[in-house]
Amino acid sequence: MPALGVVQSRDKLPPQHEPHWLKLSSGCYLGFRKITPTSTGTWLARFRDDSGKQQKRSLGEFSDLPPSQRYDSAKKAAEQWFEHLGRGGKAETVTVRIACERYEKHVRAIRGDSPAADLAMRFKRWVFSDEALARLDLTKLNKTRVEAWRKKLAATPVTVNRDGRENPTTRARAASSVNRDMAALRAALNFAHDAGSVTTDLAWRVALRPAKNADGRRDVYLDQVQRKALVENSPEDLAGFLRGLSLVPLRPGALAALTVGHYDARLAVLTIGRDKAGRDRKIKLPDGTASGFAARCKDRPAQAPLFCRQDGKAWNKDAWKWPIKSAAQAAELPTNVTAYTLRHSVITDLVTGGLDLLTVAQLSGTSVAMIERHYGHLRADHAAAALARLTL
Repeated sequence: MPALGVVQSRDKLPPQHEPHWLKLSSGCYLGFRKITPTSTGTWLARFRDDSGKQQKRSLGEFSDLPPSQRYDSAKKAAEQWFEHLGRGGKAETVTVRIACERYEKHVRAIRGDSPAADLAMRFKRWVFSDEALARLDLTKLNKTRVEAWRKKLAATPVTVNRDGRENPTTRARAASSVNRDMAALRAALNFAHDAGSVTTDLAWRVALRPAKNADGRRDVYLDQVQRKALVENSPEDLAGFLRGLSLVPLRPGALAALTVGHYDARLAVLTIGRDKAGRDRKIKLPDGTASGFAARCKDRPAQAPLFCRQDGKAWNKDAWKWPIKSAAQAAELPTNVTAYTLRHSVITDLVTGGLDLLTVAQLSGTSVAMIERHYGHLRADHAAAALARLTL
């Protein structure tokens, strides 16, 4: 047993700023340093690569362990770091919090403020609130720790009526909600892995795998008569917003984010800013739809919301949620109608109307795979009709 591994021998080491080093293998050293005779002492690791460049890392005191176990734990931590460096990993210490913050910054630069703000909210609520996880070095992250976080996430109930109503209630979290919150952390860890901050994704590859069939199909569908009834039973400002959702297959948040400047009346082209899809796209509007959009833009500044509330402010999910429920009730529609119901209904009409799935995906700002997964079953009648035409 080397001197650093024996408690009595470590206690006899003279206090000094330079660590006492022990060679573990070629270029790999474990160090121990005491500044004062009574200090616990700090363990360090030192690595020298093939070019002769040296890198050091503090491993900590391991003061939570009995003195007899500190050497073995420090040696294991040092060897894990050496293995990380040997696989091409970076020498810097990157915690789960740092990985999340770097990913949020990356998304803000690439996709814009809205997706980054959503990530920040999810990280703050589900990751940073777990301080032990947030400050954990990525190289020490393991599958057991990640699985424990996932179980805690799934077991946390959802608060209903968080918008100031009395007597808020809770309900169990849906698997789809768990998938979305896990996706944020999984993306941040994958980004750190790609950057070399950690050299293996074994800790989360399986532990954060999304639950299958969690989203299911969008079953709430409103035909054109029902959509018209919803609009007619809405206040004037909400009616305009719902009419817009009934004319173009946009996500409610994307439509609410549009300004007058996003519509080119001369070309009848609507430019969708950075949506969930992460990039701009343009939609050529038909004459009837174009005239309605042009009327909304007339004599209004470019920065004004294209669809605004009565007070001139842009719509958001908290502003439209309860008015839509009231309008649905007045129109005698299903109680689970939401703003997203209109997007689903429009996409359904486009698919059943015979528009190819690629074009539907491009208009909707999503992938063909997503359209196929959720709406492909609607093409069964078209397929049957095509096969019928083959009959001799």
